[in-house]
Amino acid sequence: MTNNYIGTWKLETSENFDEYMKALDVGFMMRKVGSLAKPNVIFTVDGDTWSLKTETHFTSSETLFKLGEEFEETTIDGRKVMTTVVLEDGKLIQKQTGSIPSTITRELVDENTLLCTCEAKDVTCKRTYKRVVG
Repeated sequence: MTNNYIGTWKLETSENFDEYMKALDVGFMMRKVGSLAKPNVIFTVDGDTWSLKTETHFTSSETLFKLGEEFEETTIDGRKVMTTVVLEDGKLIQKQTGSIPSTITRELVDENTLLCTCEAKDVTCKRTYKRVVG
């Protein structure tokens, strides 16, 4: 199941992302940049270490993690959080704890579609990615 996530995914649709960023207290300018970005997300696995790269025209970030192990993360918008990622029922669930907790759930709808559901406070955002082939 983990191998199905490996590859490059391009953002296709985004619903409620600005409201999600507001719930996380992301500033106005960073929200505007975030709303304009159409990121590629790249998953790789080396042994038991995962890499999650997010690339946009504005910035890039890489997060390295092992499933089930808590780590300190600086999010792409600059927040410092403690994060744990687990694989549950085929879904990659990323729990961020800090001043405002957030959960990001990634699940494969089919072999070429990745649904990312982001939750903070009472706000839910859905972002759909398509696999980049070739």
